[in-house]
Amino acid sequence: MELAGKRIVLGVSGGIAAYKAAELVRLLSSEGASVQVVMSEAATHFVTPVTFQALSGKPVFTDQWDRRVANNMAHIDLSREADALLVAPASADFLAKVANGLADDLLTTLVLARDCRLLVAPAMNRQMWENPATCRNIASLRADGVDILGPACGDQACGETGPGRMLEAAEILAEMIAHFQPKSLAGKRVLLTAGPTFEAIDPVRGITNLSTGKMGYAIARAACEAGAQVTLVSGPVSLPCPLGVSRIEVSSALQMHAEVHRQVASNDVFIAVAAVADYRPANPSAQKIKKGAQLKPPTIELVQNPDILAEIAALRAPPLCVGFAAESENLHKYAEHKRRSKNIPLLVGNLIADGFGGDDNTLILFDDDGAHPLAPAPKLQLARQLVNRIAVLLGRRR
Repeated sequence: MELAGKRIVLGVSGGIAAYKAAELVRLLSSEGASVQVVMSEAATHFVTPVTFQALSGKPVFTDQWDRRVANNMAHIDLSREADALLVAPASADFLAKVANGLADDLLTTLVLARDCRLLVAPAMNRQMWENPATCRNIASLRADGVDILGPACGDQACGETGPGRMLEAAEILAEMIAHFQPKSLAGKRVLLTAGPTFEAIDPVRGITNLSTGKMGYAIARAACEAGAQVTLVSGPVSLPCPLGVSRIEVSSALQMHAEVHRQVASNDVFIAVAAVADYRPANPSAQKIKKGAQLKPPTIELVQNPDILAEIAALRAPPLCVGFAAESENLHKYAEHKRRSKNIPLLVGNLIADGFGGDDNTLILFDDDGAHPLAPAPKLQLARQLVNRIAVLLGRRR
């Protein structure tokens, strides 16, 4: 469980998005967190405290004069026990109060007296979100070190559409998990590729492979969790972009090649995870190739695609380059040969049977110190271990 042992105070302010907070309590608890809910008086008009008590297994606090707290200092006691204070939804009124240091109820007093990190998930009408006063308040909160989660853009309860919609509970959960990850890549910029490429034969057919992009997307998320600014150049996959990651979608190897060269100069790390096709049709047809009873199968001439990783590693001032090798046999031999031939400091190897298309994988890290096997695990867990190794190698470059 990702949040085992973590103590989270969940503040719920007034707004229709308070119904999402109930699902958030369930998700946080399912990941092992102990959740204590504190509600504003306005929030109780949308969801009752009984709902949150049932989901969290703890009494819900709404009044700063609550007699269940022996010293009548709930705003002190609750914050001192917490590893993080999360407010979701965070209304415009609540954000305005916090930005200006006001404390007129238990939740705002708790925020002012906290001894832990504050994260807020704004939720309000699009015009309220874009109002200059709210913009000033958000800027002030960011300057004070408050983490702003979202908001999203979409349909709103008022019937309008635009920015201000609270993130979904699963998205906020992912942000909370990321919050507790070590920030080993803070201040770094990471560029990576993921997924397959599609090399067109005609407008509907092409050469591709079975890569799902799951390992690359897990690494993108792990790098972002570690504090890096992440750009993901992705081939055609059906995966959602990890929160906080900037995704650039491409199809062919040549498109990926061009985009990587366009982006690489400003990055500290380049991770080539994508399963790039080695070859492409030399002369793709502009029209669909028709099948006929008297026609022989078409002859398709192939030409080699550029080696993106080798080109980036050969730059005069390359970023720290990390390669991947998915092999069907002789993993140690082929992986180490690939690492040395491309002159890269780190190569990640795996057998196709261990991880292609699945949610788990088994990896071996090859670098100048030798081979470092990682135990079989979910791809995100392995991605975090890889990111930690990259951080170590970056430290040696200084």
